[in-house]
Amino acid sequence: MGDLGTYIPIVLALTLARDLNLGTTLIFTGVYNIITGAIYGVPMPVQPMKSIAAEALSDTGFGVPEIMAAGILTGGTVFVLGVTGLMQLVYRLIPLCVVRGIQLAQGLSFALTAVKYVKKIQDLPKSKSLGQRHWVGLDGLILAIVCLVFIPSAFLVFILGVVLAFLRRHHVVHEIKFGPSSIDVVKFSKHAWKKGFIKGTIPQLPLTLLNSVVAVVKLSSDLFPGREFTATSLSVTVGLMNLVGCWFGAMPMCHGAGGLAGQYKFGGRSGGCVALLGAAKLVLGLVLGTSLAHVLNQFPVGILGVLLLFAGIELAMCSRDMNTKEDSFVMLMCTAVSLVGSSAALGFLVGMIVYVILRLRNWTKDKPLSTIWMQKHDDQL
Repeated sequence: MGDLGTYIPIVLALTLARDLNLGTTLIFTGVYNIITGAIYGVPMPVQPMKSIAAEALSDTGFGVPEIMAAGILTGGTVFVLGVTGLMQLVYRLIPLCVVRGIQLAQGLSFALTAVKYVKKIQDLPKSKSLGQRHWVGLDGLILAIVCLVFIPSAFLVFILGVVLAFLRRHHVVHEIKFGPSSIDVVKFSKHAWKKGFIKGTIPQLPLTLLNSVVAVVKLSSDLFPGREFTATSLSVTVGLMNLVGCWFGAMPMCHGAGGLAGQYKFGGRSGGCVALLGAAKLVLGLVLGTSLAHVLNQFPVGILGVLLLFAGIELAMCSRDMNTKEDSFVMLMCTAVSLVGSSAALGFLVGMIVYVILRLRNWTKDKPLSTIWMQKHDDQL
C-alpha cells in the first residue's frame, strides 16, 4: 500500500466531484497492477495522471469525456514515442526546470483545492462552496485538523473516513449491491477531444515522459541493481494502459518514481506486493462495483481535503532539486503562469520560451555579434 496516498485521494475526489466510474477504475487498475507486477518483477506502481486530475478538479467543464480523451491522447503519444525509440530524444528537448514548474503548479493546485475542502462545505459535483465548515461534528473542522496533524499515514486517514461515512448514514449499507457495475464505452464529442488535448494532454505529457518513464528507469536501476528496464518497455505499458482502459471510463494511469520509492520504503521488493494490491482492487470492483460510490458519497469532505493535501505536497516537493537561480526562475515562471492563467499548457509554453531566451542570453553573453555570426557560419561549413 506504499503508493495509495496518491491513488486514494485523486480517485476518491474525481468519483465524488466528476462522477468517475469507480467500479471500472478499480477493475482496470487492478488488472494493470497484476500485469505490471508480473512483467517487471518489482513493485511497479500504477498511479493516476496528476495533471489531468488537477485540471478536472479545478474546471467544472472538464468532465469524464475530457478526462478520458486526455488519457487516450497522452497514452497514444507515449506509446508511439516508445515504439519508435524517440522517447530519449523528446526527454532531452524538455528541460527539467519546465517539468518541475508544471509539477509545482499542479501540486499547489491540489493543495489550494484541499484547503477549500477543509475550510468550507462543498457541493463537489458543481465545485461550489456553500459556507464555512462547522468546528465540531463527523465532518467538522476540528476532525480535519486532527487528521492532518496527528495521523501520519494517508491510508489510516482513509480508513477513518470510511468508518465515519458509515456512522454519518448507517442506512447506506442497504444501498450496497453486490456484483460488478456495467462497463460502458465513453461517448466523445469533438469538443471533448479538443479540450482534453489542450488542457489535459499538453501539460500531462512532459510529466509522464519524465516521471513515469525516464525517472522510473533511473530509480529502478538504483533500487534494484540487475533489474534494469528500458524507456521503451515502460512507454509501451503506460501507453497500453490508457489506450485500453480510458475508452471504458477508467481513470488515466501511469507509473511514477514517487510511487516506486514509496513501495520500496514500506518493504516492497518484488512484483508480488503490487499484484496483491491489484487483486484487492479487482475483488472490490467485481464484488461491489459502483455501489461503493454510495458509501463514498458520505465520506467526510474535510478528511478528503486532508488526503488531497498530502498528495499535493508530495507532488510539489519534486521541485526541490532546482539548484541554480536560472532553473528556479524558469520553474517559478511556469508555475505562476499555470496558476494565474488557469492553464498548465500556457505555463508549459511560457516556461519553454523563457528557458530558450535565457539559454540564448548565456550563449551570446560577452560575445560581439560578428563573433556569433562567424561561429555559426563556421559550424555550418
